[in-house]
Amino acid sequence: MLGAPVSVPPMSIRVLPEQLIHQIAAGEVIERPASVVKELVENSLDAGASRIEVEIEEGGVRLCRVRDDGAGIERDELALALSRHATSKITTIDDLERVATLGFRGEALPSIASVSRMRLVSRTRHSDVGYAINADNGVLSAPEPAPHPVGTTVEVRDLFFNVPARRKFLRAERTEAQHIERMIERLALSSFETAFSLTIGRRRAIEYPAARTRLERERRVAQIVGEEFIANAMYIEHESAGCKLTGWLCQPTFARAQPDLQHFYLNGRVLRDRLVASAIRLGYRDVIFHGRYPAFVLFMELDPRQVDVNAHPAKLEVRFRDPRHVHDFLFHSVERFLRETYAGSAVVAAPPARADTIVPARSAEAPLWPAGGPSQSPLALQVEDRPATVSAERASAPTLARAPTHSDSVSAVPPLGFALAQLHGVYILSQAPGGLILVDMHAAHERTMYEKLKASLAGGTVPMQPLLEPLTLAVSPAEADVLEEQAAMLQRAGLDIVRSGPASVQVRALPAMLASRDIDDLVRRIAADLVAVGASRGVDEAINEVLGTIACHSAVRANRNLSVPEMNALLREMERTVRSDQCNHGRPTWTYISMQDLDRMFLRGR
Repeated sequence: MLGAPVSVPPMSIRVLPEQLIHQIAAGEVIERPASVVKELVENSLDAGASRIEVEIEEGGVRLCRVRDDGAGIERDELALALSRHATSKITTIDDLERVATLGFRGEALPSIASVSRMRLVSRTRHSDVGYAINADNGVLSAPEPAPHPVGTTVEVRDLFFNVPARRKFLRAERTEAQHIERMIERLALSSFETAFSLTIGRRRAIEYPAARTRLERERRVAQIVGEEFIANAMYIEHESAGCKLTGWLCQPTFARAQPDLQHFYLNGRVLRDRLVASAIRLGYRDVIFHGRYPAFVLFMELDPRQVDVNAHPAKLEVRFRDPRHVHDFLFHSVERFLRETYAGSAVVAAPPARADTIVPARSAEAPLWPAGGPSQSPLALQVEDRPATVSAERASAPTLARAPTHSDSVSAVPPLGFALAQLHGVYILSQAPGGLILVDMHAAHERTMYEKLKASLAGGTVPMQPLLEPLTLAVSPAEADVLEEQAAMLQRAGLDIVRSGPASVQVRALPAMLASRDIDDLVRRIAADLVAVGASRGVDEAINEVLGTIACHSAVRANRNLSVPEMNALLREMERTVRSDQCNHGRPTWTYISMQDLDRMFLRGR
């Protein structure tokens, strides 16, 4: 009868055959040919290789060959290299607490050998001849002399020939080859000083020379993730509290619809981690569109004792000893770096010293604005008609548009130049060093007002509004525990929460600015963050959202006619405001058009 339970006769407990044990272990590590390439290339990197060559045929199913010039393997250790849990990388449990190599368990080679036909050839620097060993279906041959330069070559043929159930899940040859290409690209990003090549059939698909200087590294990054990425990227380097972060963060305007350009490495290891992704995205919170994802290539260095890399069979996930510390370090590093971007900070030159030498005085017969003039009250901005000098720190800060600089001069013009006119009541046109700057006046004013509102709350006590009747919420015991532990921190943020039971809390007051918000959703979001990473910025985010709305509705609107002093005052305010390259919705506030671009547009010089 359909749906009736199937009767399974009881089976006696028995020890599995050695070969089946190997094949089960292989299933945890070797998913497809790209997994083979990953394990072999990581072994080559651990061996100190300066060049790694990969060759594949039929998507890696027929052949995966990885050749390196690393330290090599001694003759008497070849058979050990193909034995389970045989490794040169750890000797005691203490070594497992501070793993600094990509591989360490000694499972990759025997697992691969159990589901393929493998040949391993190696020669050390102390040997005059190389030695080879073969493994067919897990059965090893005796080592035999074989000509080979210093280093190791591993050939893996007929992958999954003895595991047809696994082989039928493989995709088309082209698809498997693409997975291998992507895998090598990710590994090449983590090992700049190693040269890589990939040959598919007889076609050379990848050729990355060793990259030792920053310029050479940026070339490799551009090769892998695209020229457009590096054109929009800013280099970051920050070290604090035992953590170091280096790499490239893209401008918020280069945000993606998918998280497809997010590459993160921890101590040289490719890492996919929700905590890391959350911290970095939070650092972009005020400068990126909702539903968009930042692009980055980042490298974090952390004491190996502070991270457990033995948490996943394929070593793609880790466990941090102190996840809150890691989360806060990444968030603050990214947020601080983006905060120090000022509009026009690299547009420095030496035009005339006063605005009236650029914008000539107009007669009454030729008014700048349409009849009627400005119809609204002046902007609440400090008007300055003298040029501001730019400090060396500001001049070196990253910018949205990298404008060229001209020769030095005694005089200096503000980075965003001086206003010329207003276009359709929406854009400010400004003559800047070497070109023209266009400013979206609403987006620019919105950002300056938003940062002022945030600064007014920073460091002070957030005004609280007691509830007429405390709100009791049912939560999990773990959430109740963490909300009770963090009660003092939450109160500083304006949220008064006390525990009222094993699985319930009571909200007695909340920030006055959030009086109309859904308290239930806010508290649950904060509790989930605290349980996951030990920290939450749910209150800050909710308050900032309100401040952003206030700034948006208070900022100068389209079709508002501004006087030249008002436009210049807004430009000066942008130059002093952090994150002023974008509004708080992620839209750019300004762009730069060089004279060279204008000349090309009008075919000058042709």
